[in-house]
Amino acid sequence: MKITHAITLFITALVLISCNDKSLQKYLVQKQDDPKFMKVDIPTSLLEGENSNLTAEEKEILSSIKKINVVAYPIKDANLAEFEVEKQELESILAQEQYKDLTRINSNDWSATLKYTGDDDTIDEVIVFASDNTKGFAVFRLLGENMRPEQMLQLMKTIEKGGVDLSPIGGMMKGFDN
Repeated sequence: MKITHAITLFITALVLISCNDKSLQKYLVQKQDDPKFMKVDIPTSLLEGENSNLTAEEKEILSSIKKINVVAYPIKDANLAEFEVEKQELESILAQEQYKDLTRINSNDWSATLKYTGDDDTIDEVIVFASDNTKGFAVFRLLGENMRPEQMLQLMKTIEKGGVDLSPIGGMMKGFDN
């Protein structure tokens, strides 16, 4: 009888531990049907655009990314308290050890954090978490093959100089206009 109780207790503990395990994937799946969130999946082929000025190296970096999932939470209708709760939950998830820092960018009004999962040679996913306390936040999850940290930093520089066509997500960003 004691062995049965011990096994039951052990299985219950495992279930409780696994339920408390938070991951970005689980969070994003939970928000798929939530009307407060905007969602879009973008194939990277759309980002090159017809008028792309990308170098061969930049095209290679972009080709290592297969898909981009974007989930955004705009601040609307005085939902600031809900925004703070959702932002805290995401920050808690991204503070876990499995999400490694790549870089951070801060401004007076907004901030962005780039993180990744995987090891130093091969990245499984890149996560960009951008937040503006007056407009909302967005999570960009880049999934691909053979991605490397230095390539992702190079890609961010390419985006900054306007080398990547961001118009596919432009319609989504209109939802952030107050």
